[in-house]
Amino acid sequence: MPKLVLIVDDDPVQRRILEGTIKRLGYETKTAQGGAEALAFLEGPEHATIALVLLDLVMPGLDGMEVLRRAAHHPAAPPIIVQTANGSIDTAIMAMRAGAVDFVIKPTSPERLEVSIKSALKIEALQGELVRLNRKASGTLSFSDLISRGEAMRRVIGLGHRAAASNIPVLIEGESGVGKELIARAIQGESERKRRPFITVNCGAIPENLVESILFGHERGSFTGAVDRRIGKFQEADGGTLFLDEVGELPLDAQVKLLRALQTGEIDPVGSKKPVQVDFRLISATNCDMIKLVKEGRFREDLYYRLNVFPLWVPPLRERLEDVPELALHFLARFAAEEGRRVNSIGKHALELLMSYTWPGNVRQLENALFRAVVLVDGPELTVAEFPQIAAHVEGFRASIPAAPAPVERRAVVTGPVMLGAENCVPRTLEVGGKGNLGIPAIADNGEIRSLESMEADMIRLALGRYRGHMTEVAKRLGIGRSTLYRKMREFGLEERVN
Repeated sequence: MPKLVLIVDDDPVQRRILEGTIKRLGYETKTAQGGAEALAFLEGPEHATIALVLLDLVMPGLDGMEVLRRAAHHPAAPPIIVQTANGSIDTAIMAMRAGAVDFVIKPTSPERLEVSIKSALKIEALQGELVRLNRKASGTLSFSDLISRGEAMRRVIGLGHRAAASNIPVLIEGESGVGKELIARAIQGESERKRRPFITVNCGAIPENLVESILFGHERGSFTGAVDRRIGKFQEADGGTLFLDEVGELPLDAQVKLLRALQTGEIDPVGSKKPVQVDFRLISATNCDMIKLVKEGRFREDLYYRLNVFPLWVPPLRERLEDVPELALHFLARFAAEEGRRVNSIGKHALELLMSYTWPGNVRQLENALFRAVVLVDGPELTVAEFPQIAAHVEGFRASIPAAPAPVERRAVVTGPVMLGAENCVPRTLEVGGKGNLGIPAIADNGEIRSLESMEADMIRLALGRYRGHMTEVAKRLGIGRSTLYRKMREFGLEERVN
């Protein structure tokens, strides 16, 4: 779903011009005739739908500066770009101090407006990520921090709010990569146990002989190698939340002790002579069919019913594709900042591709796909070419490399590299008779064997020409990393020959 931009201007002509320009840039628009109407939107029930505000400063009644000051008191206020015909430095400074993220002068060119909007949305995404990371670290992550716009997740969030209001055990079910741990953290962050410990245990990653020790702790000397006393994950979670991920992987012996801990609030550390009282809230998660595990005797039926008091199903990403655009833009902003890349948008066809894929790996797969695309892209916008693995599985999309330039027919044999300019920087050995045969000559003009270094330089020239300077494909075909390719190009003085 395109992001919504609120246009605030008292001039109807300017509103229509801006509305048309912003729609052509790929955004939805909503208009307000003045500051009072703008604040009604920003403070009303529709405020969550507004991604950005384009605000005129000079308006009758409630002017733009006052709107800025009032919006600054709302933590969920969208970024605001101010515009005015008065381009003085003092005005710009006042607006930025009041909370604006950018300042443009009327009349604003579509190019300048596009840059400003994309930069503001990117900054907002990064700030949102910082807020989420801080809240995740402090145990205060809430459902409002989750990136979700679709109806499929609204039911999950509604049930999550109810679960957070009590101490009831929760079993979160869903495929791998749907975000079960984030749901668990949001439940804790909106409960009375927020800011308390949130201890995560991946039950499938613990060696079977260490499960009891890691979960319940052990006393010194209780078994070979127990040189010190160790408290378990249950005690670490005392007063907070224990999150058991992939709980279906627990061995049966540990399931018995987990059942007792749930029933009595007591645990028995390995080698301890008396039980230890713990106060914890249990949230479990699984991507398995728990009923099937129970029927197969791999999971205790009584424990299953203890864990499954409040089941919560998280739908896979293919069932909530309306969340894909916002998730993709979120990951784009984050990885572009982490990698120091100047990438600020996803092309229309690339976004259509992402919306057409079934995402078997769910949100985790989308995250990894965006990470790879940001690393590979050479321009400011992600295109279908940056998602070759995805395009290969979606009908109607193809991420292909441009065809190699046709070889020049010659009647004479060419034994040395022929420099053909920026696009066709390719060494060629051509047979008599006119049939071109791309190749690297091994013999120099003086009849001696050429050095490996000179042949390597020719090989890079050949690959650059054959794949038209597409650096990712060149590195892949040569079997080296992109950084190695760039280093060798510098060493051989090839940088200026590549567009």
